[in-house]
Amino acid sequence: MVAMFALREAPPEPVEELIERRYTPPPLPLSALAHGKATPLTKVEADIACALDRARLSHRVGITPDSWQAELLRSDAQQIMLNCARQVGKSSTTATLASHTAIYSPGEPILLLSPTLRQSQLLFQRVKWVLKRLGSDFAELEKDNALSARLSNGSEIYSLPGTATTVRGFSGVRLAVVDEAAFIDDGLMTAISPMLAVSGGRLILLSSPYGKRGFFYREWTEGGDAWQRFIVKASECPRIPAAYLAEERRKLGTFYAQEFECEFLDTVSALFSGKDIDRAFDNDLAPAFDLGLLQEAT
Repeated sequence: MVAMFALREAPPEPVEELIERRYTPPPLPLSALAHGKATPLTKVEADIACALDRARLSHRVGITPDSWQAELLRSDAQQIMLNCARQVGKSSTTATLASHTAIYSPGEPILLLSPTLRQSQLLFQRVKWVLKRLGSDFAELEKDNALSARLSNGSEIYSLPGTATTVRGFSGVRLAVVDEAAFIDDGLMTAISPMLAVSGGRLILLSSPYGKRGFFYREWTEGGDAWQRFIVKASECPRIPAAYLAEERRKLGTFYAQEFECEFLDTVSALFSGKDIDRAFDNDLAPAFDLGLLQEAT
């Protein structure tokens, strides 16, 4: 017989404090971040090639995509989850995908969401970097400010903090990208889902894990075929030196698995591990002691 205890959870910390206190690894060597030159093509050739192949747009701005990045760019899945280690290139890839959507789906809004406005702006700056790298032959910015941009074809890109109140009121959204999705409040997803259901828009969640909790974890483990999933460990990224990872493993210990190997770890404050709880409900698990002897003793 298993005794279950109802434990009162500690009040959640503000997301902004969690983000600021989260471990930030040191920067990679500059050689790992270098970009190649943009591929020269005539305007018509480039436009047709990139319209038909999103990965071609990445080559166009000088970024040769890894195999998983090319697969992501070419995917037509409506819902995509990226469980990726830090610094493997997920932001650059989603920025390229958002740029392609803005160029070739004219007149439709794109939302870039993160737990904090500062994080959304980082992804937004990456999108604008891609657009400016492509040049006016592909996209001409009519309006460009800290929170939004409008292209000459009518497409609009918005950078917003990821809360339910900030996304309500948008309609016809073609693409919603949620960065650091493991930190996002469940209420945001409740607000996004109806909006995309009407427009037929796409949803992309990207994050490294943050414990066994929240919408990102539940959908990753229980969402079934509703999502196309990508998992990219730091050890699989050719641009991250092995010596760098070895030093990070030494410094982080157990948490290295979460930050660099995409593992969902048990919450530090939990009294029981997730594995122990699962075993408590497993009827096929052999008991740790002989129940017959226990009955005889009583």
